[in-house]
Amino acid sequence: MAAATATFNYTVRDRAGKTLKGTLDAADQRVVATKLREMGYAPVSITQVKTTGMKTEITIPGFGKKIGHADLAVFSRQFATMINSGLSLIRALNILTQQVDNKELARVIGEIRTAVEQGRSLSSAMADHEAFPKLYIAMVRAGETAGMLDSVLLRIAETLEKDLELRRKIKSAMTYPVVVLVLAFILTGVMLAFIVPTFAGMFETLGGTLPVPTQILVAMSKVLRSFWYIIVFLPFLSWKAFTYARKQPNVRFQLDRIKLKVPVFGNLFHKIALARFSRNFGILLKAGVPILTALEITADTVNNGVIGNAINDVKMSVKEGESVAGPLSTHATFPPMVVQMIAVGEETGAMDTMLGKIADFYDSEVTATTESLTALLEPLMIAVLGGIVGAMVIALYMPMFKIFDLIE
Repeated sequence: MAAATATFNYTVRDRAGKTLKGTLDAADQRVVATKLREMGYAPVSITQVKTTGMKTEITIPGFGKKIGHADLAVFSRQFATMINSGLSLIRALNILTQQVDNKELARVIGEIRTAVEQGRSLSSAMADHEAFPKLYIAMVRAGETAGMLDSVLLRIAETLEKDLELRRKIKSAMTYPVVVLVLAFILTGVMLAFIVPTFAGMFETLGGTLPVPTQILVAMSKVLRSFWYIIVFLPFLSWKAFTYARKQPNVRFQLDRIKLKVPVFGNLFHKIALARFSRNFGILLKAGVPILTALEITADTVNNGVIGNAINDVKMSVKEGESVAGPLSTHATFPPMVVQMIAVGEETGAMDTMLGKIADFYDSEVTATTESLTALLEPLMIAVLGGIVGAMVIALYMPMFKIFDLIE
């Protein structure tokens, strides 16, 4: 049950006599008028639009509108454009509250605007919401300190867009094998549920001992038909169990380690992690974030426990006065090229530029690897699918071959 609030449209005049319009959420008109005067405006009219209080919202867990990287990227670009055009922070946030398509993001922006109106900084107001990652908040804080919030927001938008591109490449590489595997499971299920029982009845009338592969196939069919209600929900339950296990730090670390070593895809996951490390670390340094803070945030946002632990080790070494490249070279997960380019960046004072070049290099590597994987997996998965169906057909016809041999 939400507290009783309402949305008000207002018209005000600023100190220069210019007329401005906007909306505010508050308990009543007096609260709106007080807020507007505190902002230095002279209220002209305040009109209630809709009542949002005393209303129970029903949401189904897992089906609510989430705030994704794409939403944040669009928000950041629009925000940067408004700030660069000379709009005040509060007015820009007010416009964005009405402009963004994502209702949940609009609600969050409205809360941030209220917090800023009360005197809090933008970065601290954003820190109250899980929608904004640590990387985002740290860069906004650095932009506020340096007085270059608009350019920092543009860099954030570019970083989010490149991260989205990386995720798109992962999905494009994984989609084909996943679809083929799902089809293989469906075809296997259909054959076991409807085709094998027909043959099993025929085999029983013939009598004799069935070949071992046929016995296995018939046994699988009986299990599926007897416990189908468990098997149908097994993938969903397995996914839920995997999701829960992945949230445990030790399990997630082991999964990340396996992910880097898995055949075929391990090389792709490694390159993606290196691209994310280079881009996040470089963009934080370019925004003016202190190196220790930048390393800490990069370890949290690289999305791989193995590389994250290595970055934390580097952070401890840097805290003791060492360079970044030195301790980085002791970790096999960082290729010599990455270490040497970072070393050159430290020597020339342009580490952020070098990190950007490393990120661009691995972006192109990810693209090339994804294309080659797709070309390799297409015939491989067709062979797997054909092998599964072919093995089942052979197992079904083996008793018939035996009968033909007896007749001869």
